Amino acid sequence: MDLSIGYACLGIGVPGAVFRTTTMKYASKEKLEELIRSNLHALKHILSYNIHHEIRLFRISSDLIPFGSNPINTLDWTWRFQSEWEELAGMIRQGNLRVSMHPGQYTVLNSPDDGVVERAIADLNYHEKVLSNLGTDFSHKIILHIGGAYGDKESALFRFKRNYTRLPDRVKGRLVLENDDRIYTIEEALKVGQELHIPVVFDNLHHLVNPPLEKMGEMEWMKLAHETWTGKDGCPKIHYSQHHLQKKSGSHSHTIDLKRFKEFYDRIPLPMCDIMLEVKDKNLSAMKCINGTRKNKHIRYLEEEWALYKYSVLERSPGHYQGIRNLLKEKDGYPVEEFYRQIDEALRIEGTMGTLRNGIQHVWGYMKNLVTEEEKEVMAGQIRKWEEGTLSLATLKKRLRILAEKYQQSYLIKSYYFAL
Repeated sequence: MDLSIGYACLGIGVPGAVFRTTTMKYASKEKLEELIRSNLHALKHILSYNIHHEIRLFRISSDLIPFGSNPINTLDWTWRFQSEWEELAGMIRQGNLRVSMHPGQYTVLNSPDDGVVERAIADLNYHEKVLSNLGTDFSHKIILHIGGAYGDKESALFRFKRNYTRLPDRVKGRLVLENDDRIYTIEEALKVGQELHIPVVFDNLHHLVNPPLEKMGEMEWMKLAHETWTGKDGCPKIHYSQHHLQKKSGSHSHTIDLKRFKEFYDRIPLPMCDIMLEVKDKNLSAMKCINGTRKNKHIRYLEEEWALYKYSVLERSPGHYQGIRNLLKEKDGYPVEEFYRQIDEALRIEGTMGTLRNGIQHVWGYMKNLVTEEEKEVMAGQIRKWEEGTLSLATLKKRLRILAEKYQQSYLIKSYYFAL
């Protein structure tokens, strides 16, 4: 099966990938220009990371342009940042990436309040403008829920269809409908999609918690959703997530259990589709699922992952650290499920003072012979304060990261030690 697996909005442990915003009170032209420039730079870091790690599918945050659809933002941010947009467009094109956007819960096209509808249309125009600025065609989509029921589903669906006709063609060409977890099932989304010729995304977790009356298997519903996509829309997409067992129904899990994902993956009936993961640990689960479904099963992929995780595992469980090292000694094998099972297990363990100190000393070892005597004394003092309980581990790690960046320890900066 030829497909892409991706994640949404933010990357964990991706250097430089921080999106910034402000409140309306401080949204001056100067401030907005500063934030937009910073956010476009952050997006560049994320796309670069994705290209390097073969993550071809990515959902761009709606917060990329602060107040992008609000009249308060009067900047011509297409023209003002033309060179940045062109660079990002080149990365998407050359990296063969597929990007999308997903407006938030307040973008409601079927509201009985025309002011809400007007703002929804403005917001959809904003999202389309971002994707156009990135040089993408209509296979790069905007995902939207049908909206609310407002006590009368039939009237709400009529309003959606009526207000859909108010959208510019360039927005219609990108729009995709998704079943939701409370109101509109995949069956209802399909009826609207088929009538208006809008592609439909099948969301497995939403389907689980909000199934339609028509009893069919999820793969049958997925087939029907696939049939709503045409050539200009690109290959169909699905949303995949797993339920967080300790939270309310429909909550996304912290990470993807690879064994369960592969069982789902192997049942997908389509010849080709893209899978957007909706999960708390974002790119970490994307890499897990990509490595878990590779046709070329080479141990080097797991070794590259281990370089990112090793000190996060060591500071929690030296036993798992050694176990994973032993697992990777067999160079002709590809123990991908056991590799990630042990990592997931280790990351659920709360480190002790001893294991955390062990991790700190290993990381500090990369820099202690490079730093100045003053820096060495400061770090010794901070480690002592942490041991005494007067300094947080987060503050200590922040200091270690500053030194790692100063002394260009890219191995550490790229790792997940400072992020997990």
